[in-house]
Amino acid sequence: MTARGGRRPGDSGTRAAILVAARESFGSTGFSGTTIRGVARAAGVDPALVHHFFGNKQGLFSAAMELPYDPSRVVADLLADGTEGLGERVVRTFLAIWDGTPGQGPMLALLRSAVTDEQAADSLRAFLSRALLAPLAQATGRDRPELRANLVASQMIGLAVVRYVVRLEPLASAEPDDLARALGPTLDRYLNAPLRHPA
Repeated sequence: MTARGGRRPGDSGTRAAILVAARESFGSTGFSGTTIRGVARAAGVDPALVHHFFGNKQGLFSAAMELPYDPSRVVADLLADGTEGLGERVVRTFLAIWDGTPGQGPMLALLRSAVTDEQAADSLRAFLSRALLAPLAQATGRDRPELRANLVASQMIGLAVVRYVVRLEPLASAEPDDLARALGPTLDRYLNAPLRHPA
C-alpha cells in the first residue's frame, strides 16, 4: 500500500506526522469532529496510510493519546466469556489500563481537561460511549443500550476522578480486585437489569 505522495507505509516519519496531526485534531475538534480524511490531509498523506498504521479512528485516538491498549480488542476480550460477571471484568480492565499507564499520562490529562474543556469532554464522552461502552451494552441484548452505556460511564468516570484526581482514601489505594467486587454488581445492574421507563 503506497501513499499518493510516494511515502512508504514503513516510513516512521510519516507515522509520526500522522500522530502529530491527530493530536492537534483531537485536541481542537474532539473525537467526534476528527476524521481519518482530515488527519490525513493535515499530515499530507493518503487516508489509506492512516488506516494502514492505525486501523480506524479508535485506534488512531488510542495511539495519539498514548493509551496502552486497542479499544476494539478490549471489548472483544471483555465479551469473550459472555455477559455474566461483565461488571467485575469492566472494573478490573479499567483499573489495569489506568494503573498500567506510567503516571496515567495523557489519560489523566484528558480526564482533568474534560472537567473544564468541552472539546476534551467531547473526546472522552464519545470515546467511552462509542468505542468501549456502547458495544458492551449492545452485546447484552437489553433495551436502551445508550442509556446503559452512559450509566456505566458515569460510574467509571466517577471512579477515575476519585481514585486518580482527588485521590480520596481509602479508595485511592484500594486493591483493584476489591473495587471490582464492590462495583461490579452495580455495573451488572446497569447493563442487564430492567430499567424503569418514565411514567
